[in-house]
Amino acid sequence: MNRKVCFFALFFCAASYCGTAQPLHNPLDLPPVLSGNFGEFRANHLHSGIDFKTQGREGKPVRAVQDGYVSRIVVSPWGYGNAIYLTHPDDSIITVYAHLQRFADELARYVKTQQYAAERFQIDLSFTPGRFVFKQGDIIGYSGNSGSSAGPHLHYEIRDTRTGETLDPLPFHETGIKDTRPPKLHSLMICPAEGLGVVNGTPKKHILQPVTDKSGNIALKEKIEAWGRIGFAVHANDYMDNTHNVYGIKEIVMSVDDEEVFRSHLDRFSFDESRYINAWIDYETWIAQKKFYTKTFVEQGNHLQFIAAQNRGFVTINEARTYTIRFLLTDGAGNTSAYTVHVTGKEQAIPAPDTEGRVPFYYRGDNRFATKGIRLLVPDGGVYRHFYFRYEAQDHPVLQTPVHVLHDKPVALHRPAQLSLRLQRDDADNKQQYGIVRLQNGQLNWMGGVYRDGWIDIEISELGSYAVDVDSVAPQITAVDSAYWTASQTIAFRITDNLSGVHAWHATIDGAYALFALDGKRNLISCAFDPERHKRGKHTLQLAVSDTCGNKSVYETTFEW
Repeated sequence: MNRKVCFFALFFCAASYCGTAQPLHNPLDLPPVLSGNFGEFRANHLHSGIDFKTQGREGKPVRAVQDGYVSRIVVSPWGYGNAIYLTHPDDSIITVYAHLQRFADELARYVKTQQYAAERFQIDLSFTPGRFVFKQGDIIGYSGNSGSSAGPHLHYEIRDTRTGETLDPLPFHETGIKDTRPPKLHSLMICPAEGLGVVNGTPKKHILQPVTDKSGNIALKEKIEAWGRIGFAVHANDYMDNTHNVYGIKEIVMSVDDEEVFRSHLDRFSFDESRYINAWIDYETWIAQKKFYTKTFVEQGNHLQFIAAQNRGFVTINEARTYTIRFLLTDGAGNTSAYTVHVTGKEQAIPAPDTEGRVPFYYRGDNRFATKGIRLLVPDGGVYRHFYFRYEAQDHPVLQTPVHVLHDKPVALHRPAQLSLRLQRDDADNKQQYGIVRLQNGQLNWMGGVYRDGWIDIEISELGSYAVDVDSVAPQITAVDSAYWTASQTIAFRITDNLSGVHAWHATIDGAYALFALDGKRNLISCAFDPERHKRGKHTLQLAVSDTCGNKSVYETTFEW
């Protein structure tokens, strides 16, 4: 990508969309407070909307922000949970309302009918324009904590129907959110380019901590001497009034000697580019410390459209003088904070990269590695930059293969890599029970895979430590408070699996399908008594649960209602 910057004509603006045909209503009847803002960093993705707080409770009415029709409804134990998509043709936008507790009655009845028809809890429905129409302010559902939500809230998005991009919702709304607090820098990372730069005598990353003087001013005062090509990364957060939450930064600008060389302005992005976050952050630090350092330089494989830079944002220190590096952080309300660091150019030896026993992996072109018991193909565009790959095999007393250590540092892949591991022992009668596991932080995480003539094939999204294990144990089914099923008018079970994970469940009452909803966070499935389908009296329940490897458990009981 050509990243030459014409800064006076930089970036896009939501203003062309903000003059909507019908001003947008707030989706909740509550004083608006955010627990998450647009574009803030999450694991492997950018946050695609804003999160409204719901006072720590579920069941708050959620309203259509503008006239529109339901174009999609999703029910899932993961991700967005219960979600509604409203299309607003007048403004070419879609609004999304996620993690709902339940849908408005008309929608809920239809969804339930479709779930019973499919004999499946998880469902994804699309609708024609006239099927379900709502006026601005109509209740479409109720806030909740469904899916992968970490607590009760409403996740809300605005999407451009023409491009599919997700847009920052705040410019569309007069939310009344009070925000007078500027972003804050917690620390600054200096990143010498491998084999091309050095800082204070070392090619390793260097962390600067801001200090506060007697007047309360925050500054970066540590003496820095550098030579060659270096980059920077900021660890920073934004804040708002009347809440302790932390938020992402809307705009970051870096200048060198008063010349702007990097700018990110996050007001929209495509879902296809969201995973580029792993190129924008210092991924190694995120994995080790769960801290996001945002790079103000651009890796070869970072194609985020809202970033622009000169010389990819790298700073070349090649003169014996002082370089003034300035960072300007701006939030969505226009609050700004500025930080300056001075770098002294001092010629120093720049060590060559460590290439012993390593294989070069390139950003462009396929990267292949093969040795005893392993085949690895990382496709073109799979890595974000050139590096030297290191491999190690470690014996394991229990697993079906050695542990194959793919590189000595965490590396996220933008496109999946094809990994094949050869079994040392191929003695399982059911080949479906084999699967590749990832060893991480002392735990085995099941990845899966397909058996092929003594090999297990899978696609992986990160380099790491992998081996093959076997899962021959069926899931466990545990009745929850069965003595109170009648009183609560709800049947509940906890379903768990030792390794490969619960894949499917199917229940019948008196031989007819019974809809059990899964709360993925608690491994809890439940079925509310339905007077339209279940008559009062004694009933027979059968529940079958299978895991990813096809191991199956069946639970049978009787109950009265």
